Amino acid sequence: MQEIVVSRRADATPHAAALIEGLRDIGYSLETAISDIIDNSITAGAHRIEIVTETYSDEPYIAIIDDGEGMTEDELVAAMRPGSRNPLATRDEPDLGRFGLGLKSASFSQCRRLTVVSRRSGQTSAAIWDLDDVAERNEWAVQLPDHFDLIPGIEKLGQKGTLVLWQKLDRLTGGYSHNAAKRAEVINQRIAETERHLRLVFHRFMENAKPLRILLNERLLRPLDPFARKNPATISDPEEKLTLIRGDVEIQSFTLPHHKQMGKTEWEDIGGPEGHLKSQGFYLYRGKRLILHGTWFGLCRQSELTKLSRVRIDIPNSMDADWKIDVKKSSAQLPPVVRDRLKKVIERILAGSKRTYSKRGQKLVDHERLPMWHRIQADGQIRYRPNIEHPAFADFADSLPPDLRRGFFNCIALVGASLPIETLHADMAGTAEQIVPDRVDEDTLAQAVQATLSVLLGARKDIKEIKSLMKDVDPFRSAWEDTERIIAATIETKEDK
Repeated sequence: MQEIVVSRRADATPHAAALIEGLRDIGYSLETAISDIIDNSITAGAHRIEIVTETYSDEPYIAIIDDGEGMTEDELVAAMRPGSRNPLATRDEPDLGRFGLGLKSASFSQCRRLTVVSRRSGQTSAAIWDLDDVAERNEWAVQLPDHFDLIPGIEKLGQKGTLVLWQKLDRLTGGYSHNAAKRAEVINQRIAETERHLRLVFHRFMENAKPLRILLNERLLRPLDPFARKNPATISDPEEKLTLIRGDVEIQSFTLPHHKQMGKTEWEDIGGPEGHLKSQGFYLYRGKRLILHGTWFGLCRQSELTKLSRVRIDIPNSMDADWKIDVKKSSAQLPPVVRDRLKKVIERILAGSKRTYSKRGQKLVDHERLPMWHRIQADGQIRYRPNIEHPAFADFADSLPPDLRRGFFNCIALVGASLPIETLHADMAGTAEQIVPDRVDEDTLAQAVQATLSVLLGARKDIKEIKSLMKDVDPFRSAWEDTERIIAATIETKEDK
């Protein structure tokens, strides 16, 4: 390319007041902003990070204090400079930074006054960015206070470490600047939402042999493992490695247990506020820090049958450009060189997830188990039809005269033809685990148990096998204790006779 001859240059230094205000709108949320500050603490070797919030005072604040290596005054001033690191520069492996913007842009997205106090080797330094001061002076100049005693949270700083203090929380008031109670309510709600995000994003650091401890207002946060690896019913595939020019991509797929194999609290905790349907997919980690989750990168659709599938992807920080990691470290794009490998992974792990559901569902329509419903698949359609040969139906029908028997089977057919398909589909797509069988009274259950038991005994099956068959189908499964009691009473009555 032929170079253009340049004979003149003009000063294009950005106006401080305009550009620093622009840094506020990169797109951080409270949770991604706090996560960015914690990244710096981890890079500084911190083992304990404490988040302190004061929301009820006239001057609310959020403070993040760590026990990392701390900084000298020169290092602190450099860290306060927007764009303090070139994103193209090579970073050490544990370095979670990206553009050298995180401390500033994350903080400005939530507050107008950022104070950083750092202590190393007994020496304390402090620097302040106040956006109102910058607007007045229009200068790229941080304030360097001589006294630190009045800085909120300073008393929690140890022999070494760093305090990041956010004041003038204009982005967190929810419009209630002059209503202290409402303002506190809004901020506290945002902090509560942030808690789960931190437990998830940094869970691998919190699970280490020498774990990172994150405290929120003196309460220790528990790691949230999205793969439920401690649950014995979780299925994990062997780890795969894709070697590329800038490093290795490590891939491991997991299939979560069916919700019947997990406690309700654990199931809801892992699924989060949006549920498991939105939580399936790839979980991208950069240096063990979660960057992005709950997406298939457009390689397949989120569906009810695949909601148990989750794939861990680990990349080093040397691949930031390939994955287009953004400033907030909360979004990424799939490199074409990785796409083909992930397509094969998806085909395999989705099949495993489908088996988990279909195997359980197959028991409910297995003819040997005498199900209440038959699943009929033909002509590209699937229908569910009441099983009129079920002992509960057949036994009752035999006791009816022919004219009433015909009417009875017509009623059963109408029930089958009136399934609320659209409503079931909507419920299954949203909160399938909340759909449960209707309860039946004692008399109805006893009739069904006795009729089914009579047929299975007539087929020369022993009690152990009969219980195994009945336990997997409703209404017996959902009322198993009562079913067992009725079985025992029926057997005892037969033996007495």
